[in-house]
Amino acid sequence: MTSTTHAPADLERLLHEYRRVRSESVARCASLETEDMVVQSMPDVSPTKWHLAHVTWFFEAIVLAKHLPGYSRFHADFERVFNSYYQTIGEPHPRHRRGMLTRPTVEQVLEYRRHVDSAMDELLARVPERDAKTVSELVTVGIHHEQQHQELMLMDILHVFAQNPLRPAYRPRTRSGQSFPTTSRWHAFDGGDIEVGADETGFSYDNECPRHGVRITPFELASRLVTAGEYRDFIVDGGYRRPELWLADGWELLKREGIAAPLYWERTADAWHAMSLEGLRALNPDGPVTHVSYYEADAYARWAGCRLPTEFEWEHAATTDDDLEQMFGHAWQWTSSSYGAYPGFAAYAGSLGEYNGKFMINQLVLRGSCHATPDGHARASYRNFYYPHQRWMFSGVRLARG
Repeated sequence: MTSTTHAPADLERLLHEYRRVRSESVARCASLETEDMVVQSMPDVSPTKWHLAHVTWFFEAIVLAKHLPGYSRFHADFERVFNSYYQTIGEPHPRHRRGMLTRPTVEQVLEYRRHVDSAMDELLARVPERDAKTVSELVTVGIHHEQQHQELMLMDILHVFAQNPLRPAYRPRTRSGQSFPTTSRWHAFDGGDIEVGADETGFSYDNECPRHGVRITPFELASRLVTAGEYRDFIVDGGYRRPELWLADGWELLKREGIAAPLYWERTADAWHAMSLEGLRALNPDGPVTHVSYYEADAYARWAGCRLPTEFEWEHAATTDDDLEQMFGHAWQWTSSSYGAYPGFAAYAGSLGEYNGKFMINQLVLRGSCHATPDGHARASYRNFYYPHQRWMFSGVRLARG
């Protein structure tokens, strides 16, 4: 968290950004019906209603309850039902049972948001100077936290819609198709000592810090993401039937769950289709493949005679080569790096210490951002992380070698 001055003008700008981001969350629900917003289609998915309430709970529990004297909670039980995983605050409602929360209603959740927004207006208008730095830092984290959930909302609603035989669309189809780079080239990078991690300018999460030195060996990185057409060739070549391409856990996952293509791909007659936020559409072979697990990304890379980049190779390339394509705004890119603490890592103080650090086990790092990532939320040092079997997120593949 970085914030150098906290004059009234700084707090006014922070309040403006708070309002902008909060409005965006509601705007992302504009095309949804109430029935869409209450479904939990698998344990990893949360109902849209829950997302809207949880990010509101964050501001209430982390900011208002501690820094606005006389603040009155909207509902006493919301502290429990909309707490995600903060054990230091209380015992959260089980994640896999969020879909059972038929109450509060969607309208009550929106009323909850208005209640907290009003209190946040009051707090930022009269925060004491002695508390300004702390409040500013907490609100900034809360804003970025809400942006994370804006992406999660679209990930989750896509999974919900994909279970519906009517294949509803979250948004209408665009009239003109998006153009994608066709040629993939190799970009070479020298080895040596480099610095990675967030610097002192702008916002960063605690898991991006501290900036530190690492040594890399010479490598090459593909200029663009692996396309759906290229991944289809992997399938045609028996990629999902060749155990020599797969890590042992990945191979067991394929057999156990009958996986034979990326999530949301469907074979109809002689053509492939894929479920997207625009509904079920014919597969675009030029667009990046998405919704693949780490196991699938690793197997494809091995089939292609390549490998996945490390997170440090990816960050070095992203900050030194402006000619690389699709680094941001298309798909999160799997790396071969385990999600762990940087040397000298210091978690946030207090309950926020549970935000990132306790998840540093058994997960892999993804870099970049995707088409659902809100504007201003991506950066080269950002460390996203998921378990290797997960694939409902907008995850893709970029190849490396050397």
